[in-house]
Formats: sequence, C-alpha cells, structure tokens
Amino acid sequence: MNYLAHLHLGGPAPQQLLGSLYGDFVKGTLQGRFTPELEAAIRLHRHIDSYTDSHPLVLAALARFPSERRRFAGIVLDVFFDHCLARHWHDYADQPLADFTGRFYRVLLAEPQLPERLARIAPYMAADDWLGAYGDFATLEQVFRGIARRLSRPEGLAGVMTELERLYQPLLGDFREFYPQLQAFAAARHAALA
Repeated sequence: MNYLAHLHLGGPAPQQLLGSLYGDFVKGTLQGRFTPELEAAIRLHRHIDSYTDSHPLVLAALARFPSERRRFAGIVLDVFFDHCLARHWHDYADQPLADFTGRFYRVLLAEPQLPERLARIAPYMAADDWLGAYGDFATLEQVFRGIARRLSRPEGLAGVMTELERLYQPLLGDFREFYPQLQAFAAARHAALA
C-alpha cells in the first residue's frame, strides 16, 4: 500500500495520520523516538505492509506482471492500488476524498518536526494534492518517473504504464477483493495497538 491507503487505514487523529505516513520515512526501532500514539501508528503501518506483502491476493496480483518486471512489481502495485482507492474512494469511506486529504495536508503542514525527506516533499505534496491526484490514471506516469529517479536501476519502470493499461481491469478486481480484507485487518490491529 502507498501513502493514501496508509492514511485511510491508520486512524483520523493527527498523530495517527502523521504516523501512518512516517512509516515510509522512519526506519529502525522506535522506542521513545516519538510520542506513543505516533509510534503506534508507525507500527500499524509496518503491520499493514507485512500483511499486504504476504497476502495471497496480492501475490496473485504481482504474478500478473511479466517476469522481467517482478523486481519492481511491488512498487507498481502499491501506487496502482492507491489509484484504485482514490478513484473509488466513495466505496470505502464516508468522507469525501477532498475533505480527507485537505484535513491531512493541514495536519502535515502544521507539524514543525517532520522526518527530513518528508519535510522536503510535504509542501509539494500539499500544494499539488498528490493524494487526490492518484485518482487520475495519467498522473501515475509522473509518480513512476519520480520513483524511477530514486532507483539504482530506473529502467526497471520503463514501459510500466502500458502494462498497467493492459492489466487495469484484473488488477482493479484484485484491489476490490483485497482492500476490504485489509480494512478489517487494520481495524483489528488498530484496536490491538490502542
């Protein structure tokens, strides 16, 4: 799962929203580095990633990609699943997506001590509505270009949009089957971590 899904699953409180995103920017042990609520949200993020990475529906979705893409298929699928969530947000949330993302951006920009890389991108994320933009399939091309710049082998994402166009309907079906299960898992883990 990518940014939007983690934020959706992590809880509505400001510390939960921040921790849901920090999970992609904070590595290593957590004991005492952040507030207990923030650390719980980072742990939930890690549990969601582990659950997702080993789930049979996700493994089947990854197998849809050509073998030469498999090394990068997890990255592609994370982004595509955020697209599916943004595109079909009303099926999984009561609050309009623009309201959800607007509130999150206000929380994000009000935090004075973001992790270093997140602090650099936060203003752009909010100004360009990265989370809401996931709903537009064409936006994914820009997302993959940005990811490719950070990879040691950027050519690993070359041609990915053509593959996603071909695989769009089967992968959307995979998302629709998997996401409610992930919501249930996150709710149970959230309760256990509280």
